[in-house]
Amino acid sequence: MKESAYIDGTFIDLKEYAVQLEDRGYQLGDGVYETLRVYDGVCFGVKKHLERYRNSMRALNIPITDTDEELYNLFNEMIQKTEIKDGLIYFQLSRGTAPRSLQSPYPSLPHLNVIIRDTPINTEWQENGIRAALVEDIRWLRCDINSLNLLGNVVAMDQAVKANGATALLYRKDANIITEGVDANFFVVKEGILWTHPKNNLILPGVTRELIMERLSKQLDLTVVEKAFKPEFAYSAEEAFLTNTENEIVPVKAIDRNTIADGKPGEITKSLQKAYRELVKKGIDMDENE
Repeated sequence: MKESAYIDGTFIDLKEYAVQLEDRGYQLGDGVYETLRVYDGVCFGVKKHLERYRNSMRALNIPITDTDEELYNLFNEMIQKTEIKDGLIYFQLSRGTAPRSLQSPYPSLPHLNVIIRDTPINTEWQENGIRAALVEDIRWLRCDINSLNLLGNVVAMDQAVKANGATALLYRKDANIITEGVDANFFVVKEGILWTHPKNNLILPGVTRELIMERLSKQLDLTVVEKAFKPEFAYSAEEAFLTNTENEIVPVKAIDRNTIADGKPGEITKSLQKAYRELVKKGIDMDENE
């Protein structure tokens, strides 16, 4: 498998031990992260991912260090070094190293870590769909921040796997509403209309979600409604799908024991998948006028 890592200005082998024991990201989950997909040796949607990365940094008062251009150049250098054509770039920024304390150090000297790995898209999921297990959303109330602390997501995924689901679909028990997937945004189709949870503190503002809402839905003349809905609303949907950077658009064929329609990917889902792949071929990078 092709892979490489970068830590604070140095390229290293992933097998090397490079974590500083008092890094706040390591001890407290104090930091932010992003994931980029590489298609045919080119980063996709860099500008949108870096915008979300900066928003998360500002929300946590983590100093902005590297410029967008410097990060973009670093990603391209790693792609060239590994010769990866199709893969994922994971990058994270911790608040830095300091004696363990809940009080943030001042001044902060953030640590940047980047990993690139050859990672194919799960085409079986895309073509056939997956089963999701409904799990209570126990995450904190700032899910719009791409924080390093993902323990609530980990617990949810473990519960989903035990329930024989490929992934977890999260719901807030107090309001009895579905928020999103454990690592993806969630859409349902009702009478030809797309429904998804509104963009707020309870969901991550997904880049793929945004592309569907701002580009693909208009291209395909689809109406999108941002409104919270109950699990029962999803059970009776004509179609359902998850969206994220890693696997693009993945049909959901069942939630627990509730089969969605006939249990097969729907026509609107398939049309969105096709339109997304066409957008990928066109490419969206730092220099493109969006």
